Amino acid sequence: MAGNSKEGLLQFMKRIGAFLTYKFSNLHLDSRSVGALAGLAFATVFIWRILRAPCESRRRQPKRQTPTSITPDVGGHELVSASSSGVNNRSEDSRVQNMVNEILHPSRLTFSQIVQQRLSEGRKVTCRMLDIILEESSPEELQKQATVKPSVLEVLLEITKLSDFYLMERVLDDESEKRVLAALEDAGVFTSGGLVKDKVLFCSTENGRTSFVRQLEPDWHIDSNPEIVTQLSRFIKYQLHISSVKLERPPSNVFTSSSLEHFFGCVV
Repeated sequence: MAGNSKEGLLQFMKRIGAFLTYKFSNLHLDSRSVGALAGLAFATVFIWRILRAPCESRRRQPKRQTPTSITPDVGGHELVSASSSGVNNRSEDSRVQNMVNEILHPSRLTFSQIVQQRLSEGRKVTCRMLDIILEESSPEELQKQATVKPSVLEVLLEITKLSDFYLMERVLDDESEKRVLAALEDAGVFTSGGLVKDKVLFCSTENGRTSFVRQLEPDWHIDSNPEIVTQLSRFIKYQLHISSVKLERPPSNVFTSSSLEHFFGCVV
């Protein structure tokens, strides 16, 4: 049974290793993530001690002298004791396995709870639109059309419900503004999400967007321009840099993700 326990622990450690490898390859290490990893480490040590305790207990017990003769009654008692010991060991293994399952497969959070955790209870969020909310990636494209990404809608609506949310973008003319507002309206952002048009801001320069963010003083700013992200890192509590390439030396309060929906776990 001790061999089975050791084998179970070995398998558990392999699963923990794979889990941590995955987390470190994709993780944005905030205070909650560090706490989760510390919890896993503590649980691993705790389970190891549980597995180790029965072995030590058996080693400490003095050897019983073999009786010279065993009556049928005594033999029956010995058989029951051995059977009880086997049941106890199986129960112990089952309890350890249940703990492992609880650690590796915690009860699922709702999507709203996931978004709230990721925002670290931030109350105000600002976000640029090009390449993040919109399919288009330049102000010139907005002169022709504006399209909201279908994949971002769920996250967008949830952030709007949970925070004081502002959208902003640089445009080249008034017609571009109208196209963007019409695209957001068609996507249901103003009705389902509760965002109001007054919180969709437009400017003519990148510096104008920086000024918007500093005036609003959000808990989070989401942007795809690395220069703006770097400039604002001294003034904004948290930032999410949407890019497939990480900053060379990102400040500790800047996280990077390939998309808004990927950061909030919307991508399967």
